[in-house]
Amino acid sequence: MKVIKGNINSVKGFKSYGSAVGLKKRKKDMAIILSDVMCNSAGCFTTNVVKAAPVYWDMENVSKDIKGIVINSGNANACTGEQGLKDTEEMASILGSLAGVEKENILVCSTGVIGVNLPMEKVREGIKSTFKGLDSSFEAGLSSAEAIMTTDTYSKSVAVEVELDGKVVRIGAMAKGSGMINPNMATMLCFITTDCAISKKMLSKALKDCVKDTFNMISVDGDMSTNDTVLCLANGLAENEEIVEENESYNKFKDALFFVNKTLAIACADDGEGATKLIEANVKGAKTEDDAKKIALSVVSSSLLKAAMFGEDANWGRVLCAMGYSGAKFDPMQVSINFRSENGVISLMEKGSPIVFDEELASKVLSAHNIYIDMVLSDGDFEATAWGCDLTYDYVKINGDYRS
Repeated sequence: MKVIKGNINSVKGFKSYGSAVGLKKRKKDMAIILSDVMCNSAGCFTTNVVKAAPVYWDMENVSKDIKGIVINSGNANACTGEQGLKDTEEMASILGSLAGVEKENILVCSTGVIGVNLPMEKVREGIKSTFKGLDSSFEAGLSSAEAIMTTDTYSKSVAVEVELDGKVVRIGAMAKGSGMINPNMATMLCFITTDCAISKKMLSKALKDCVKDTFNMISVDGDMSTNDTVLCLANGLAENEEIVEENESYNKFKDALFFVNKTLAIACADDGEGATKLIEANVKGAKTEDDAKKIALSVVSSSLLKAAMFGEDANWGRVLCAMGYSGAKFDPMQVSINFRSENGVISLMEKGSPIVFDEELASKVLSAHNIYIDMVLSDGDFEATAWGCDLTYDYVKINGDYRS
């Protein structure tokens, strides 16, 4: 696998574009992704009981052949009743007509403020004007990544290529996510394109397996969104032998897809609202994979731990506390904990016993941007990693006036 300079448009047969259509005050707020041919598709969606209208539409239609996706930011079209469902269907219908397909061949995503109906006059004209700008260039792909942002401070894109059966297969992707991020997934949208020839069944399996260890392992603030969606479109134009089973080609494709998902998931955690640090929690020696994941997520989700990281305070007791209420089973008398960064490592607990550490070194370690929390158990052979960020004053400021 090779990482290339690219984005959603780096894949054969795909084009996209992002523009400002007036849903937000000054920024781009609508994007369209379109394939030259019909695609196999797969999706993963929020587990929140309250789901936005586009999520219902996509869950119903993702199993069909898909031609494209229309996305708006600035308005989540969530908690908008029957009108929200009608508006979603109309968005699909408009793009479908422009692309020469049925509305069921179009997927729809929205992100932004909850509980406000879409200004459909702007949406209708916006889809038409954005469609005219569709292009396969890097710049057009960048505009799409910018158009799906809400409180993100930067756009998030990645592209890779891998050789399958002597053919170069590419995967391109973009994501948005900054706040209301908590498993499973987050207030995050991710769109993945690939020219790989792969069956719907195997594409769905690969995506779900990748999401559970990437987007489902990030947390910014403990709130689960109504709009979380990851969509992957595969148009088969790389002309590799179609992947229909778990073979060498499937594993190589899945590894590349995992890299794409992990890269964007970490970017979302790193760009947490008001964040100054990226926190990576690593658990080893757990009795089960589920226990390892519970512990890692509990630690990166702890408000007290996140506040301590913002204050660069090596308060490791908050780590052990979060481990304890995670719901996982482990022996606390056998736990070892380290904090580390590019500035060094401090051992805080060894086999259940606290270690006297150098506070000056601890402060230096925690002054770095990337903080790693290592937890070693003695209960089994399973491990897991989760990502989060610190909790800052700016997080409160951003969410105190989000609607304005």
